[in-house]
Amino acid sequence: MQKELQAIQQVIDAGPYRDDWDSLAQMQVPAWFREAKFGIFLHWGLYSVPAHNNEWYSRNMYRQEAEEWEYHRKTFGPHDRFGYKDFIPLFRAEHFDPDLWADIFARAGARYLFPVAEHHDGFQMYKSELSAYNAWNMGPKRDVLGELKKAAENRGLHFCTSSHRAEHWFFMSHGKEFPSDVKEPLKRGDFYWPAMPEPADQQSLVSTPYPTDEYMQDWLLRCCELADNYRPEILYFDWWVQHDAFKPYLKKFAAYYYNRGVQWGKPAAICYKHDAMMFGSGIVEVERGTFADAKPYAWQTDTAIARNSWCYTDSLEYKTAGEIIRQLIDIVSKNGNLLLNIGPRADGVIPERDQKILEEIGAWLAVNGEAIYGSHVWRKSGEGPTASREGQFTDGSEIRYTEEDFRFTVRGGFLYAFAMQCPKDGHCVIRSLKKSSDQNLPEFHGLIDSVDILGCANAPAWHVDSAGLHVQGGPAENGLPVVYRIRIR
Repeated sequence: MQKELQAIQQVIDAGPYRDDWDSLAQMQVPAWFREAKFGIFLHWGLYSVPAHNNEWYSRNMYRQEAEEWEYHRKTFGPHDRFGYKDFIPLFRAEHFDPDLWADIFARAGARYLFPVAEHHDGFQMYKSELSAYNAWNMGPKRDVLGELKKAAENRGLHFCTSSHRAEHWFFMSHGKEFPSDVKEPLKRGDFYWPAMPEPADQQSLVSTPYPTDEYMQDWLLRCCELADNYRPEILYFDWWVQHDAFKPYLKKFAAYYYNRGVQWGKPAAICYKHDAMMFGSGIVEVERGTFADAKPYAWQTDTAIARNSWCYTDSLEYKTAGEIIRQLIDIVSKNGNLLLNIGPRADGVIPERDQKILEEIGAWLAVNGEAIYGSHVWRKSGEGPTASREGQFTDGSEIRYTEEDFRFTVRGGFLYAFAMQCPKDGHCVIRSLKKSSDQNLPEFHGLIDSVDILGCANAPAWHVDSAGLHVQGGPAENGLPVVYRIRIR
């Protein structure tokens, strides 16, 4: 390992970024990310084979109190005869067509792609020199990540990726508690290594057993190999990198990756959660949630097309396209991006339900995208009685908007007002644009030249009074948000 670690240090020493927060705070969020607004996340791997409950099957199948433990025994047999590794030859991906996938994502209106490179289970979806347990050597015997990168970039999508390796430290540990294929001795490079006892409090920042230098160095090497071989424009880290053991290694990787971005001529950035990095040294990530108000900094929500899983299962609870579109609008109005996850089946087919939802989102963006892509925050993100639930894991149920709820963005000489729930009679009142007799504190004191509705050939009737901007236009037949484009003189 030492030769590789020395090479990493040489890149850090060459700069311009050092492995300390003062230096890393000089990073700039890539300009394209601020403009793109909408990306696709992909959870696809061995967990797609059992397709049961969710992507944590590899952990839960070894937990004797979990439903997955008994399900596994009944479906696949005893754990010492059929363990998680035995899903590898069943993961054939025989219908995987990266060009078809990229076409679907591009038609959905996505501007960037985030396939998971390695999930908690430790199976790498790319060609690696650090472990034989990867999709190039086993299972599909294809460089899945490399093929997706090529297909995405051929269609103008920015290529990014994610590593969820951190929590592999304990993820397979329950398999040591009874006869299973997770057994000692385990050494670096083994599929289940290190399978250390799971912390009683997974959110503890100093939990024990404390990750060893050997594990942390292996984590660093995997991250640097991923960056060097695939050159993602952004790299996303899932949780547990906030643990104290990761701090020096995370700073080393950030410096290495950011320096490599300078060398490649493509600014690099890291998405992080749970204050794993010092604010300003990466992009803030909010899992399955949002902020209540607009932020002056770039941030991203990652959520899934289904409420109950990130990967494909046979029991997905799907969101509607309308809910996802409204979530996108709300997030963009607050200076954020939406990263929407889908889960292909193990054979490489994107389920029809996923495709239909993506098609509906793409059709709406084809009409209304000018109010989303390249837009910026207005003086306020929205108006109306319906507020977002702030924080992570707050999108478990759909937000029901009213006819008084609007969200705003600006672009060039236009203010865009999104009617989150258009009235049936098509008469909307945007109260933030009312005439004000108080010249000291008006919400809006400008001149409106024109108002039109994106996607409508006929201009609506409109006027402004003390109640607000009144617009009379037909409601969306499909029940999706309507966008009013307001030209400011």
